[in-house]
Amino acid sequence: MSKNKELETINGKPLHPGVEELCAQYEGGKMDRREFVRLAAFLGVSAASAYAFAGDPLGGTLVKEAAAQTPKQGGSLRLAMQVQEMVDPATFDWTQKSNQTRHIIEYMTITGTDNITRPYLAESWEASDDLKTWTFKLRQGVKWSNGDDFNADDVVFNFTRWLNPATGSSNIGLFSAMTETVGDVTKMREGAVEKIDDHTVRLHLNSAVLSMPENLYNYPTAIVHRNFEKDGGDFSKNPIGTGAFELAEFNVGERCTLRRRSEPYWGGEVYLDEIRYIDTGEDDSAAIAALASGQVDAIYRLGIPTLEIAERIPNVVISQAVTAQTGCIRMNVNHAPFDNLKVRQAMVLAADNEENLKLAHRGMGAVGENHHVGEVHPEYAKLPPLKRDVDAAKALLAEAGFPNGIQVTCNVGNTEGSWEQDSVQVLKQQVAGAGIDITINVMPSAQYWEVWDKAPFSLTSWTHRPLGTMVLSLAYRAGVPWNESGYNNPEFDKALDKAESLLDVEERRVAMETVEKILQDDAIMVQPFFRSVFTATASKVMGYSSHPTRYHQFNGVWLA
Repeated sequence: MSKNKELETINGKPLHPGVEELCAQYEGGKMDRREFVRLAAFLGVSAASAYAFAGDPLGGTLVKEAAAQTPKQGGSLRLAMQVQEMVDPATFDWTQKSNQTRHIIEYMTITGTDNITRPYLAESWEASDDLKTWTFKLRQGVKWSNGDDFNADDVVFNFTRWLNPATGSSNIGLFSAMTETVGDVTKMREGAVEKIDDHTVRLHLNSAVLSMPENLYNYPTAIVHRNFEKDGGDFSKNPIGTGAFELAEFNVGERCTLRRRSEPYWGGEVYLDEIRYIDTGEDDSAAIAALASGQVDAIYRLGIPTLEIAERIPNVVISQAVTAQTGCIRMNVNHAPFDNLKVRQAMVLAADNEENLKLAHRGMGAVGENHHVGEVHPEYAKLPPLKRDVDAAKALLAEAGFPNGIQVTCNVGNTEGSWEQDSVQVLKQQVAGAGIDITINVMPSAQYWEVWDKAPFSLTSWTHRPLGTMVLSLAYRAGVPWNESGYNNPEFDKALDKAESLLDVEERRVAMETVEKILQDDAIMVQPFFRSVFTATASKVMGYSSHPTRYHQFNGVWLA
């Protein structure tokens, strides 16, 4: 019996034709185990079956670690994190908001700390041979907290809302293969989402997309009840969910308490009685102080300046995740002087990303290449190293009509820590020799997010996405809500469409090389580095693993 046949037997259903190709690529050494499991899961193979095929029958390190522990029921997990408004999950723009709701409302799929995507509210899925039709089988027996059955109407409602431009959801960029543009308006294409029966939904795409299951765990894709809008459209006031917890207390800037629901949870055993988010402010040192004094059991983030402090606190466990979290110092191409390509090229040429990583983030991360795709992304293609050339940058400014240089202002919100300000400060020093004078405008984080997509020049912190194509679709496709640079290049969009459709690893990387080069050549950003991120917990917190996107997955967490 071939290994392909063995996989088919384990999975219990006919394989997508692409699975055989994946098996051949894995056995031929073209991809590692994790990438094989990830891609096989996209095509409907269970993660357990894919791991077994790849010679890891226990299904990855997470399962092995869990098997060695004996969980204990009860207790309240107290976590220091900003408590923010949570009106509409479809328009969430901070990971913190989604963490507050993540155990109340749930997702069609779930991507673990190992970056493998598994079924969640969707029990399984199948893709057509051309990857343009995706059929999702929904779990039966899942109840909303108001007693209603979870069904296909909920999923159809959510897709319809996400892709309605009036909603203002960033998901319209992520699911661009389900949209059409009429005039200046991008909206869902008629027939793009179809209810087959009460527990089956089919998506019809206008181009092939391999990563549809992974896209469904992006933080604004939580599934709300089909009557969300009829019930007022404010989740904080009417928190109906399918998750194991319910909202017990909520005050913006103070506290968000989740309490385990009394009725049985469809997803199995849950150990904690409560999850309490306590707002200690934006200063990381306040969160560390709360952890050290025993006021909280965990913190949302551990910044570089406080890392050494945390290492000296007894009974504290520090977790590090290699991520695609980054800061993009982006230029809006519709605002002078950045509407001039030579000005943007001068900014990029005068920058030294490797030095920026060393000075602004203590070298903890990977150097960026100004195209927002990193080595952690499986489709990443290595481009020739960037070379700093201050004289050439100065000459470009003169050619652009600025022989005496330019003065520009860069907004910084320090939304993910003081490294943002530090990074722009390093850039300011680097580009000064080319005649570029940067004034740094440090703003409160809340004020920054009011103007982040409108300012001519800003540093924006972008969270981790497991695929480079995901973040590129969200941030750089023409007309999408989170396109803060105003970038519009049909050649780029077409190249990204192609990269999203390819199953063969080597072909996809070749396609991504084109995508990355187009973005890099158009010089819309200085993206100095991808950063390692850190969290800290008390040693009594068990079963916790740091997620690269800082997503909280606490159903299996317990307190010793």
